[in-house]
Amino acid sequence: MRLLNTLHSLTKRGRLAAASLAVTVLLAGCGEPPVQSRAVYMLMDISGTYTQQLDKAEKIMNYLLATLNTGDSLALARIDSASFNEEDIIVQATFDPRPSAANEQKRAFQKQMHDFIASVNGGSAYTDVTGGVIQAVDYLNETEAGEKYLLVFSDLAEELPEGHIRDFPIDVAGIQVVALNVTKLNQDNIDPRDYQHRLDAWQERVQDGGGEWQVLNDLERMDRVIAMN
Repeated sequence: MRLLNTLHSLTKRGRLAAASLAVTVLLAGCGEPPVQSRAVYMLMDISGTYTQQLDKAEKIMNYLLATLNTGDSLALARIDSASFNEEDIIVQATFDPRPSAANEQKRAFQKQMHDFIASVNGGSAYTDVTGGVIQAVDYLNETEAGEKYLLVFSDLAEELPEGHIRDFPIDVAGIQVVALNVTKLNQDNIDPRDYQHRLDAWQERVQDGGGEWQVLNDLERMDRVIAMN
């Protein structure tokens, strides 16, 4: 009987040790940071004289194509007269896990982007920044990426066709919104406060919507916006 009790005790301790080991392995696995996929959506202003800035937008996109990894997502869309429309997405891709296939996707993306930018002539009559942002948020959330970025390449001066309603809150929770190349308008020379008012109004709107806000006019510092690994 004593031997049976001893064996039972050893077996019980063995089960406890095995369970303890399993929990340790599980916790160790949980301690490893998950691979974070990234999704980047760039809104490109094609109104008025801003069409003269599109070569800068193309350089930014080429930088992103060169540095985003397999599994990451990238999209380029135009800010048009009525931008809440999937037709305004010029090109989009989620890069294949296979590096060779991802490189093919990037080359096709680059060509489609270049062909569009080269074709822009005259630009749009109006600038529906809000509609473009809403469309971008839908895309970014659908990717379920760990990091989501919305780049707005615009002077942020919104001009809407008659009857379009855009004066409402925008839900940008979990998205880092970066205003790029925010050029000054002629009216800003008359009253420089107009420029700052545009930036302040969009910052308040983004932060009220749960997003993060940043302005970057020095495009050589793109690496400070998106941590590329």
